[in-house]
Amino acid sequence: MISVLILTKNEERDLRGCLESVAWADDIHVYDSHSTDRTVEIAQASGAHVTQRPFDNWSAHLNWGLANIPFKHSWVLHLDADERATPELAASIQQAVQNPGNNIAFRIARRDFWGTQPLKHVVTSPFNIRLFRPEKMQYGRLVNPVSLPLGPVGDIAGYFEHYPFSKGITHWLARHNSYSSLEARQIAEDRSATQGFRMSQAFLARDRNVRRFHQKELFYRLPARPLLKFLLLYVCKGGFLDGREGLAYAVLQSLYEYMIVLKTVELNRQVSEITPARNPRPSVAS
Repeated sequence: MISVLILTKNEERDLRGCLESVAWADDIHVYDSHSTDRTVEIAQASGAHVTQRPFDNWSAHLNWGLANIPFKHSWVLHLDADERATPELAASIQQAVQNPGNNIAFRIARRDFWGTQPLKHVVTSPFNIRLFRPEKMQYGRLVNPVSLPLGPVGDIAGYFEHYPFSKGITHWLARHNSYSSLEARQIAEDRSATQGFRMSQAFLARDRNVRRFHQKELFYRLPARPLLKFLLLYVCKGGFLDGREGLAYAVLQSLYEYMIVLKTVELNRQVSEITPARNPRPSVAS
C-alpha cells in the first residue's frame, strides 16, 4: 500500500539502517545522485529499485523524481538516508493510508539525534510533510525545500528519527556550507522576482506563496539574525533542556545563519560590481 522514496548521495554509512527501518514496504526506491561509494551496491543488494539523476537543486530534483519514478503504490513515504522510520510510525502510516479522508498528505514529527542523544527541544521545525500522494505534491526553493501539497494535509502519530551528525561534525559543516550558498542564491532570486517587501503582505496576503515569501523576507531583514536564531532555539524553545548537545546544536544553527548572512552580502556586492553604471547621455556640441 505504501512506496518508499530514499534520497542518496554517497550514503554507504547510513543507507543500510534506513532500508532496515522500512523493510515492511514491498516497493522501495533509492533515488541516487550518482554516488561514488557503495550506496548503489547496498541498495541493490536489499532489493530496492535504483534511479539515478545528477543533482541540480532540491526542488527540481524532488519534483523530477515524483514525476518520473514508477511507484507501485498511490502513497509515498519520503526519507533521507540518515533517517529511520520507527515501528510506531509504520503502524500509524498503515492506518492513515487506509482511511485518509480528504487528505492528500500527512505531517510526521521528526526527532533529531546528536549521537544517541535525542534533541527533544532545540529542533527548529519538528513536523514535516513526508507521506503523500506523489501526483499531489510539489516542492519549491533551491535548498531546504518547501512542500507545496495540492490539497488538505493531516497529522499522524509517531515520528521518524533523524541522525544529522552520523558522519561527523566536519561533514555537517561542509554540507551546510553548500546549503548556505544555495540559501543566499534563493534570497537573491526571490528579491529579484518580486515588487519588493511589504510588511502587511507577510500576514495579510491571501495567496499563501506570497505570504510565505514576505514572511521569509521579514526574517531575512531582522537585525542580528544569527543571535536571534540562537535565542529562539536555546531559550525560547528550551534547547538548554537538551544539555550540552542542545547548546552545541543551537550554536551550529546560528553559525549556519551567519554564513547565509555573509554570503548574501557577498552576492549582492558581486552583482553590484558587474552591473554597469548608468552614464548620462553625452551632450552634443553646438
